[in-house]
Order: sequence, then C-alpha cells, then structure tokens
Amino acid sequence: MSALTWRKSSFSEPGSDTCIEIAGSSTSGPHLRESTDPATVITTTRPALRALLAAVKRGQFADGAH
Repeated sequence: MSALTWRKSSFSEPGSDTCIEIAGSSTSGPHLRESTDPATVITTTRPALRALLAAVKRGQFADGAH
C-alpha cells in the first residue's frame, strides 16, 4: 500500500502526529490509518465510510453518547 497518497484532515493541527489519514484507490475501497501507526491500514467500502462520517458528524461517538 505504499503507492497510496495519504491525506490528513484540514482540521488537523499542523505538525500533529495523532490524526486519521485517508487514501483513495481506483482498485479497492478507501483506506484509513492512524498517523501514529501507519503500518495498520483499514480498507472499507465507500458506503460504510459515508455512514461512519455521518455518525461522527451527528456526534454519535461523542463522550457519553449512546
């Protein structure tokens, strides 16, 4: 997966090493990794990633959310 181009959110602090990164691929789904552990990569589907992002935006994973 070294050929992937990884991107961090524009909301990440400059120089921060604790960010979720994403990379797209024309042959498989989107890839996610934690910048502090770049060797561990999760590959998902676009619909699943959209559902995850929608849940995060709704605050579903905020502390105390059920």
